[in-house]
Amino acid sequence: MVIKGIKDESARSLFPYCCTKDFRKSESPGKEPRQGTKGNALSVSGSACSNQKKPGGWKAMPYILGNETFERLATIGLLVNFMVYLMREFHMDQVSASNVQFIWFGVNNFAPLVGAFISDAYVGRFRTIALASVASFLGMLTITLMAWIPHLHPPECNPEQQLHGHCIGPNSAQLGVLITGLGLLSVGTAGIRPCSIPFGIDQFDPTTEEGVKGITSFFNWYYATFTVVVLLALTLVVYIQDSVSWVLGFGILTLLMGCSIVLFLVGTRIYVYVKPQGSIFSSIVQVFVASYKKRQLKLPAEGQEIGVFFDPPLKENVLSKLPLTYQFRFLNKAAIITENELQPDGSRNKWRLCSIQDVEEVKCLIRIIPIWASGIISYTSIAQQETFTVSQALKMDRHLGPKFQIPAGSLGTISMITIGIFLPIYERIIVPALRKFTKREGGITPLQRIGIGIFFSILAMIVAGVMEEKRRTSVILHPGGAPISVFWLAPRLILMGFFEAFNIIGQIEFFNKQFPEHMRSIANALVFCSVGGASYLSSMVVNIVHHVSGGHGRPDWLTRDINAGRLDYFYYLLAGMGTFNFLYFLYVAHRYRYIGNAQMEEKSEPDVGLSSMKP
Repeated sequence: MVIKGIKDESARSLFPYCCTKDFRKSESPGKEPRQGTKGNALSVSGSACSNQKKPGGWKAMPYILGNETFERLATIGLLVNFMVYLMREFHMDQVSASNVQFIWFGVNNFAPLVGAFISDAYVGRFRTIALASVASFLGMLTITLMAWIPHLHPPECNPEQQLHGHCIGPNSAQLGVLITGLGLLSVGTAGIRPCSIPFGIDQFDPTTEEGVKGITSFFNWYYATFTVVVLLALTLVVYIQDSVSWVLGFGILTLLMGCSIVLFLVGTRIYVYVKPQGSIFSSIVQVFVASYKKRQLKLPAEGQEIGVFFDPPLKENVLSKLPLTYQFRFLNKAAIITENELQPDGSRNKWRLCSIQDVEEVKCLIRIIPIWASGIISYTSIAQQETFTVSQALKMDRHLGPKFQIPAGSLGTISMITIGIFLPIYERIIVPALRKFTKREGGITPLQRIGIGIFFSILAMIVAGVMEEKRRTSVILHPGGAPISVFWLAPRLILMGFFEAFNIIGQIEFFNKQFPEHMRSIANALVFCSVGGASYLSSMVVNIVHHVSGGHGRPDWLTRDINAGRLDYFYYLLAGMGTFNFLYFLYVAHRYRYIGNAQMEEKSEPDVGLSSMKP
C-alpha cells in the first residue's frame, strides 16, 4: 500500500522529474522477489536498504521549496516578458527576438536531462542543487547588470525610430553578455529542476504512515508554490518590468535568487543525503550495445526461454518487475547468456550481458517515443504565447479602466485562470459522468485525453488566425483610429488553457503510468523535452517563413511591422501542421499497447487508446 500510494501521487504530480525512492522495506531473509508472470506485467518487489539517518521531514521543506520557488520565479519572471525586453531595449525585430526566446526556452527544457544524469551518476542531489543555484544567481546578476550598465545594452531609442526600424541594435559584446546570462540560467535550471523533487522525497521515510502523508503533502505544496510563482511572474513581476523599471524588475529576481542560496545552505545540517546510485541512461545504452554485439545469435522458441536469459533478482532501487515480452524481440539478445559471460560470483560485463529487466525497460522507452513525438508539434501552439501573442498585444488597446494598462506579458494569466476553473469541474463533474459510460477510473484513457488536447491546440491556432485577421483589418480600415481591445485575444488563450488541461496533464499521467517507478525521471523529462523540441521547431518554422514568404514587393508574413505582415497566415500554417500531427497521433495511439497488459507479443491485439477497447 505504501508503494502504491507513492506511485499514484507521483502520477498526479505535474513536475516530478526523478522521484526515486531511497527508503525501502527490508525483505525477509531468504525471500526471493516475485517474478513477473503472464497474468501480471508489473509486480512489486521490495529491496533492502538501511536508513543511515533519520529523515529530515518537514523541517527541511522550507529550505528545499524556498530554493526551488525562487529559481522558478527568476526563470519564469524573465521568460514571460523577455520578448518585450528584447524588442524594446535590445531593439531586435520580432523574428530575431522570438528566435532567442525559442532557443533559450528549448535549452532550459533539455538541460535537466543532463543535470539528472550528473546528479544520479556522480555528484549527488545536494551538491547539484547548490552549484546550480550559484549559476542561476550569477545568470540573473549578469542580466541585471546588462540592463543597468549603459555600455552593456544598445543606446535608447524613441518610439518614432522604433516604428521605422532606425534604432541601433546590439553589438557582438552586448550579445555575448546576453548569451552568458541566459547560459548561466540554463545551467541553474539543469541542476535545480530535476533534483528538487527527489531531494525533497529523500527527507521522508515512505515505509511509515507519517512519511507517506509527508510525501503527499510535499507534492501538493510543490504544485501550489509553482502556481503562485506563475501568477506572480505574470502579474507583479511583469508590471514592475514593464511600467516601473527593467533594472528593478531584474534586480528583485536577482536578490531573491541570492536569498534562495542562503536559505538552502542554512538547512545543511537537517537534510538527508543519498549517495549517487548510477543513472538509468547508462543501462539503456548498454542494452543497445549488448544486443548489437550478439546480433548473430538466434533467439529461443517461445516457451523455451528458461535458463537462456539472464534474470537476476531486482536491484535495491527497482520496485517493479517486468516480464519478458516479444515486441522488439531483437533486443532480447542482450539478455542471452553465452559461455563465460556470467561469473560464479554473479558478476558480468554489463556491456555484453544485460538482464531481462534492463531489456524491458528499454522497450518501455521505445514504445513511448511515437506518442512523445506527437507532443512536439502540438506544443508549438504554446510557444507562440510568449512571442507573437505579445507582439499582437503591444499593438492593441490594453487599458483596463482609464489609468491601468495591462502588461503585454501578463496575458498568459487568462490561460491559467481557465485551467484553475476547468480542472475542478472536470474532476468533480465530467469525470464521474464519463465513468458511468466508459467504466474507467479516469473517465477516459490518457491517450484519449492527449488527443482531445491536440484538437484544442488546432482550434486555438485557427481562432488565433481569425482574430489576427480582424485586428489587422481594423488597423487598415481605420488608420490612426483607436486599436481594438486586447481581450480579442482571450478566446485563443482560453482554448490554450483547455489544451494544457487535457494534453499536458494527460501526457504526464500517461508517461508516469507507462514506466516503472524508478524510470519516472525519464518519464517526466520527456514532457519537458517535448516543450524544448517545440521551441526549436518553432524557431525553424519562423526562420523558414521569414525567408520564403513575401517577395514581389510584398513584406514577409513575419516582418518587423506586424500590421504590414500576415501573422494570420502563420497561425493557419501552424493549424495545418497540427492537423497532420493529429492524424499521426490517431495512428500511433491505435497501435499502442499499454504496459499493464500482461501479454504484449506481436500477435496480441493492440490496445486502442482512442477507441472503446480497454487498456
